[in-house]
Amino acid sequence: MKIKMEDKLKGKGTRKCKICGTSRGLIRAHSINICRRCFREVAVEIGFTKYG
Repeated sequence: MKIKMEDKLKGKGTRKCKICGTSRGLIRAHSINICRRCFREVAVEIGFTKYG
């Protein structure tokens, strides 16, 4: 059975954090593509504010 190239480019492993490169805990909303740990560090610089 041959594996097509488009089948290899699917799933969680293909999306990685822009900063650290991990594929776990990724925030994809608004095309941010940053993991939750890196997001906490750069959220204020990006323009997000914390409520509550």
